[in-house]
Amino acid sequence: MPRRSPASRPAPPWRPLATRPPMSKAEHPLSLALAQAATLGEGLQWHAGSGRWWWTDIEGACLYAWTPGESCPLQVRLPERVGSFVHARSGRLLLALAKRLAWLTLPDLRATGRLTAEPETIAPLEPQLATRANDGRCDRSGAFVFGTLHEADPQRPVGGLYQYSLARGLRRLPLDGVAIANSVCFSPDGRRLYYCDTPTRRIVVCDYDSASARVSEPRLFVQKAPGHGFPDGSVVDAQGHLWNAEWGAGTVARYAPDGRLVARYTAPVAHTTCPALGGPAGDQLLVTSARAGLSSAALMAQPQSGSLFGMTVEPGLYKAEALFNDA
Repeated sequence: MPRRSPASRPAPPWRPLATRPPMSKAEHPLSLALAQAATLGEGLQWHAGSGRWWWTDIEGACLYAWTPGESCPLQVRLPERVGSFVHARSGRLLLALAKRLAWLTLPDLRATGRLTAEPETIAPLEPQLATRANDGRCDRSGAFVFGTLHEADPQRPVGGLYQYSLARGLRRLPLDGVAIANSVCFSPDGRRLYYCDTPTRRIVVCDYDSASARVSEPRLFVQKAPGHGFPDGSVVDAQGHLWNAEWGAGTVARYAPDGRLVARYTAPVAHTTCPALGGPAGDQLLVTSARAGLSSAALMAQPQSGSLFGMTVEPGLYKAEALFNDA
């Protein structure tokens, strides 16, 4: 499928172009953490080894890393879009590029400025389908779990969810097809996998075994109301609560392990995309955002779209993400 520029690619029908609805009294504000202009910021994570926040601008085909307190992040330009990525125990990064898995080795994880890199291909991804890699993260055992999305119009549930490990290679998880795989995250004990097919507005959960790549029948965790946008990226905290970015609503919702809404946090932009917990003291929540799918009028009204937003959270919520097991 030929790649079109973000400006010429029509927004999928499920992505609302309206401005973010007003904040309700039950919501709490997220403030600007780092001004950016990402077309589609995603994949945010705190990497303790480098002391930095890492994320991708998918449509910009760039990987970013930012040390709190610095004015400018590291920018790594790549030959194709990065749907998701994880850090490995060896210090390398494992990338889910649009149509392939690949290794990226950076000489210095604390470097600044701009770099251009050529990752080393591991395996192709759905070469016969009009799909690309999307959201993903490591399970608690260090295997990489990620999904794909259908790029054709109309979008159809032809994408899948996959697990990759050095021991067993690339395996498709026995789950139904998805149009836009998102919200991939794991319970603190690693026994439950959460994910969503974004257009359905449903986050589901299933039992999960990393070694066998077996899953149970998915069951409903959260059904989003129309006014609460579409579920995008998620992260699970040390208490087992799931934090989900709500595309179109400009919010991050926190859910208890039983699916009950605990709180909702609002940014001054419409498209929040992926939350993460971390920071030097482990007491920060940050979320990426996007400019994609917004009209010129909406961008004028929300000039900080594409930036990082955040707040301080109570101590003890941060649970470090597992590193990919390449030992």
